[in-house]
Amino acid sequence: MAEVIENKEVFSIEQIEEPKDIHDIVFNLMVNPNLAPVNYFNDFSEDGFELDNLANDDTDDAGIFTTDSGQIMSMTTHAFHHHLENDPKTATEILISRAARRMVCYGAKPQAVSAFLYHINIADPNGQFIASGAKKGLENASAKFGLKVSDRKIRFDYFSAHGPVSPTIIISMIGSVDNKEKVLTHQLKSKGNNIFMIGHSYDDLNSSEYLEFYHEIDDSPLPVFDIDMEVRLHRVMASLIDKGLITSASPVGKGGLFFSLLRAGMPSGLGFDITTDAEIRKDAFLFGESMGRLIVGVPKQNVDDFVDFMRTTNLPFFTLGHATKGEIRIDDESYGFIDKMIPNA
Repeated sequence: MAEVIENKEVFSIEQIEEPKDIHDIVFNLMVNPNLAPVNYFNDFSEDGFELDNLANDDTDDAGIFTTDSGQIMSMTTHAFHHHLENDPKTATEILISRAARRMVCYGAKPQAVSAFLYHINIADPNGQFIASGAKKGLENASAKFGLKVSDRKIRFDYFSAHGPVSPTIIISMIGSVDNKEKVLTHQLKSKGNNIFMIGHSYDDLNSSEYLEFYHEIDDSPLPVFDIDMEVRLHRVMASLIDKGLITSASPVGKGGLFFSLLRAGMPSGLGFDITTDAEIRKDAFLFGESMGRLIVGVPKQNVDDFVDFMRTTNLPFFTLGHATKGEIRIDDESYGFIDKMIPNA
């Protein structure tokens, strides 16, 4: 049953009937502007960056570039509006964790962060609550991930003429790359490569694109999140890259596992054949956006060493499946070919 607080019903996954037709969800979400594979601002089909051309800043969404002095750096910017009005500390920690996890997946080390709060009135008690909570979240996440914070912890912007605009926090993060040869991309590399997930999956649809766009429910709790688990994941990812055991890595982000795999497959035209977890609702497994999960590509020759290493970490991990020549298969059911997921391909 949904929990009720002060006569207001709090969303529970039991309110959503488990869907029988995943195809319908996929093709509905494909037109969501936040997930659409190809649009003016977001072209997942673009080739990833080449290590020899890191100075070209037009090649990749990883934000990896070379400075005039030859230092390889990484930069990313993320925004979040969920629950700033009632849990700004956790919301800010989630945002910073997402940015850091994405950067770590590319082989960069997060170094510094700055934060900007948009559309809050610092003269209003609610604005003060948001600013105070966001500051605490920024300080805690920065301490956990070893980040320096820019000169002013929280910057503000407020224009009363904007009307009822939800408070939003925007963070920019910069990182360094110690070894150019260790830089990874998100894209799947070769047909037959094993695909593993690191981290827990949950029956969690909270604050997901699937819940908001497909079910039109925009008031739900924050997704499952454990900042200490995030710290452990980042350390393990750094070791996997250092040991050369993986050839690609992606955080499970917007759109959940399915769209994270889609983004990984499109640049190289590779599909994926995966098996879902029978103990997790299929829609939550594929489209939920709970935190603390990574997707990695592992060549066949590295699988035994990868498994041996992961067993020493005490982190949950399991085989999702493998990369295909182009077909997308889930639980032995075909969802077509990845090139058909790109409009006008």
